[in-house]
Amino acid sequence: MTRKDAHRSRGGRVAEVFLLGREKVFPVGLDAAARGEGRPVLRLQAPAQLLMRLGEAGAGSLILVEAGSAHLDALDVLRKVASRQPGARVVLVSEEASLALAVEAMKEGAWDVLQGPLDPERLALLAGKAAGEGVPVPSKAEVDGRQALITADPRFLQVLDIADRAAAGKASVLIQGESGTGKEMLARYIHQKSPRRDKPFVAVNCAALPETLLESELFGHEKGAFTGAITRKLGRFELAHGGTLLLDEVSEMEVHLQAKLLRVLQEQTVDRLGGQSPVQVDVRIVATTNRPLKPFIEGGKFREDLFYRLNVIPLHVPPLRERLGDIPPLVEHFVKKHNVRNNKKITKVSKEVHEILRGLPWKGNVRELENTIERAVVLAPGEELRVEHLLLEEVPGAGAASGAGGAVPASHPPGPEGSLAGLTVGEVERRLILSTLEKVSDNRTRAAEMLGISIRTLRNKLKEYESRIQQG
Repeated sequence: MTRKDAHRSRGGRVAEVFLLGREKVFPVGLDAAARGEGRPVLRLQAPAQLLMRLGEAGAGSLILVEAGSAHLDALDVLRKVASRQPGARVVLVSEEASLALAVEAMKEGAWDVLQGPLDPERLALLAGKAAGEGVPVPSKAEVDGRQALITADPRFLQVLDIADRAAAGKASVLIQGESGTGKEMLARYIHQKSPRRDKPFVAVNCAALPETLLESELFGHEKGAFTGAITRKLGRFELAHGGTLLLDEVSEMEVHLQAKLLRVLQEQTVDRLGGQSPVQVDVRIVATTNRPLKPFIEGGKFREDLFYRLNVIPLHVPPLRERLGDIPPLVEHFVKKHNVRNNKKITKVSKEVHEILRGLPWKGNVRELENTIERAVVLAPGEELRVEHLLLEEVPGAGAASGAGGAVPASHPPGPEGSLAGLTVGEVERRLILSTLEKVSDNRTRAAEMLGISIRTLRNKLKEYESRIQQG
């Protein structure tokens, strides 16, 4: 078999290497080195040439695009390639690769971001991976998983790096972090990166079920094992066979079940309730906890031997308040996400919104931030997301009615005792509009500016409210 044959993609075509950028970033020596390994190299002068050649490219082809050049918008090229050929291996190469570029590129679906100039050895490694040699190339699920874990924080990036390396093995992983930080998302990412990605990912919340029910859920039961067991039921271990089992909030598991879990980890077998013989299972365990386990161990509420079995690969997800630099890219991500879900067209987030979001405590972490942005996207009537749309009960450093950047005035709270419970989106929007008008003494021009809508839209809304009153 020739080298060229060895580097054919699964579809039978030769895995090509596309270079879009200057020789300063992609030296001439790369061509000969790649061709010597049986990989054709095509140097392109413009994005249009690349887009025209995409349909002819083999499935394992590699696309390298120069980033940071005044003559080439690499992120735009990345978006166009992703829209025409999802899953394409696009690598951005920049003379001065920055963390900001890496975060933005990964969000748009880049396979990697490197600092140039590129050398032949690195090119050979990248092309080999793209063509299916050695380490498996990322699937769309893997890319989506990494995109959801948006961060530029050095500590979190280190966590992701460890997760990347740990994914290939079978060692148990213990993820610690506050509620809402993304522990389950990280667990799914590890599964998607692993050789088990095509097998089941099964999750069980250890805090949501009483001990008797949790035991049956985890280990299964035979028909007649207890009152109400009218059929055999496979437990989560068996359902996750060959894949990954997530034990969410494992600190809440009773000590009795911890002993049984330890036996499963040691022997790789489960005993169904009422069963006569053990069942062999092949499962990778990822456990999460929102509280440190050491105090539980010292208090006799968590087995120390189980802790060491689970804590082979320890990962800690930092809270959002300790990585405030992640808020802007997260906000951008959530705005795009909820634009699609709610058929909205928010294109801008005001500077004041970003400043206020950085000053909030975020006790609910990323989950709370997403809920806040989703609410704002739904309520914003125009194309700009502003402070008023956040519906915050209290704005850091401002009173409830302190100027345009303040929270919703107390004279028109969102609902009973300031709650939104039970209100429709239309009613919340109505209260927001009326409270804004009161804040500016019924100045419709100013109110429309604050709400990010046209005066005509505001006038139509008010007519609609008057009509309801007359009909009511």
